[in-house]
Amino acid sequence: MTTHSTDARPSRPAPAPRLPKARGPLSASVIATLEGHRPELPGGEEIGRADPYGEDLQLLLYVLYELHYRGFEGVDESLEWDPALLRVRADAEAAFLRVLRDATSGGQDVPEAIGALLVEPAGDDGHSVSHFLRAEGDLRQLAEYAALRSLYHLKEADPHIWVVPRLRGRAKAAMVAIEYDEFGAGRAENIHARLFADLMADLGLDPAYGGYLEMAPAQVLATVNLMSLFGLHRSLRGALVGHFAAVEVTSSPGSRRMSQALGRAGAGAAAQRFYDEHVEADAVHEQVVRRDVIGGLLEDEPHLAADVVLGVEATGHLEERLSSYLLSAWRAGRTALRPVARS
Repeated sequence: MTTHSTDARPSRPAPAPRLPKARGPLSASVIATLEGHRPELPGGEEIGRADPYGEDLQLLLYVLYELHYRGFEGVDESLEWDPALLRVRADAEAAFLRVLRDATSGGQDVPEAIGALLVEPAGDDGHSVSHFLRAEGDLRQLAEYAALRSLYHLKEADPHIWVVPRLRGRAKAAMVAIEYDEFGAGRAENIHARLFADLMADLGLDPAYGGYLEMAPAQVLATVNLMSLFGLHRSLRGALVGHFAAVEVTSSPGSRRMSQALGRAGAGAAAQRFYDEHVEADAVHEQVVRRDVIGGLLEDEPHLAADVVLGVEATGHLEERLSSYLLSAWRAGRTALRPVARS
């Protein structure tokens, strides 16, 4: 894992990450296109044959979604809306969304779906990553977790802001209030993505945006792609609200365990601050999300209940797949990071 000392943090990080190496023919054709070549892009049938959870398709989606965030070094910004790439993305999204729908209940009972998130196991009986790290994780494992989660936390709140223009009244006002906190309440040094960069530096990691993309397996990419999938489509606004609710409802207890894990392992104050901030803030956010964001949305658009449930359950499904991957690696004494071939 690439690390650096905390006093060597770059003052002016690169504005955009480099394009990653391909992980199969689908991502290879997309990356070649972004590099300025003219390969034949895959069609719907070829994409449909790929593993929707696999490295190739998930990297393809991640790379195309990233064009809507910071892009990549040397990539023409006009390609964000290239029709051929959008067609490829649509086919890959259809495959991804299809397996997510198959893996979830298709139900419409939002209180039941949210209620399931509120059930915390007693004592240390939980089987989540945060339970494991609190009980027995070491600094290496905590650093690996931070490196992998950086693909989300260094863009924290960005995918969710897309839903704001698609909400009305109470739901919109509540969503903006929560996002205001996520973006530092007007102070750049308190933006949650900045706090996570500080956590990474405290753990000796490189806090550059997208710096650990090459080391992130498909299970990590899928959790990040889910937010972009829901965020970029107005038709999935209910699912994005469901995803946001799942994150906020589970964040406070999970963040408390992560803070305890970092303290037990001897991490510094900056590493713990990120999670300490979430313990308090997300305990409040949870109530606002349930009462006003979801409540306001369904008051205006009750037909979106099934999409809210989809967002909640798809988030849990992908988090469980990621947890299984991480815990299997760590309990076997292996690294959870993908090996990266040296150029």
